[in-house]
Amino acid sequence: MLIHPTIENLEKLRLTGMAAALREQLEMDGLEQMPFEEQLGLLIDRESSVRETRRLKITLKKAKLRRDACIEDIDFSKSRGLDRGLVMQLADCQWIEKHYNITSPTGVGKSYLACAFGQKA
Repeated sequence: MLIHPTIENLEKLRLTGMAAALREQLEMDGLEQMPFEEQLGLLIDRESSVRETRRLKITLKKAKLRRDACIEDIDFSKSRGLDRGLVMQLADCQWIEKHYNITSPTGVGKSYLACAFGQKA
């Protein structure tokens, strides 16, 4: 069976993750010992992962966050006066569903915190 037309058809159907995974599977040793269902499952998993990553990138781009910030990189030094427990509690994003606002005093890095919470959400 010719595999190149299959890969081209996957790309035409915009199943680029599957096409890439199929190319990788063809280069793997011992592929013939793997059951068809497992091979197909790997292809589908890759496509799903590629689509989810693409969707996340588009969402973050639309959010127009000023910085690439994350909760794990927040500086909790004494001078900033941030409560680690409160920040971690806010990181679960329940405040969004409850329609709460988050405020903080001057100098704690509200812009950075806003971007970090935006990334987390």
